[in-house]
Amino acid sequence: MAVREVLTVGHPTLRRRADDVDPADVTGPEVQGLVDDLVDTMRHANGAGIAAPQIGVPLRVATIEVDRNPRYPYKPPIPLTVLVNPVAEPLDDEVVAINEGCLSVPGLRGEVLRHVNVRVRWLDRTGAAHDEVKRGLTAGTFQHELDHLDGVLFLDRVDDPRTLTTWESFERFHRAAFVERITAFVERVGS
Repeated sequence: MAVREVLTVGHPTLRRRADDVDPADVTGPEVQGLVDDLVDTMRHANGAGIAAPQIGVPLRVATIEVDRNPRYPYKPPIPLTVLVNPVAEPLDDEVVAINEGCLSVPGLRGEVLRHVNVRVRWLDRTGAAHDEVKRGLTAGTFQHELDHLDGVLFLDRVDDPRTLTTWESFERFHRAAFVERITAFVERVGS
């Protein structure tokens, strides 16, 4: 288990589709060590999630966890979730604008439209299959991490570049309005 370096925008590994993990390898030492490193790195950086390409490993593995995260105090809790070979599909056309940041795009945030309701299928770290519906900000978090597995950064999904802001400017000028809007959204749709 180790905290790994997080690759930043411009690194070619972040822009390629990650390789599928052979289901027979999920419980093996390579994947289990990768999962441990992802969890350690995510927690160390106060991330809501992290994908293997962000630490230089082009495999379809990601972790998500939100538990009183100081970077995202408005996000509903998500228990530690390990995703191997995840696939997401929108359940309808409803979207919400989320002001996102990313460990691989340090210091910058921007508004991204995310589906409100998605079905996600994946294997966990024991190889067990999951098929769940995710809603609201939780759905957005899952979509963000799964994008990494396809070589997509949140920057690619920002429709209006005028929403790009540094974390400092977000905190100073935009946070209060965003938190008010997104809190009302969370209360309306749940997680």
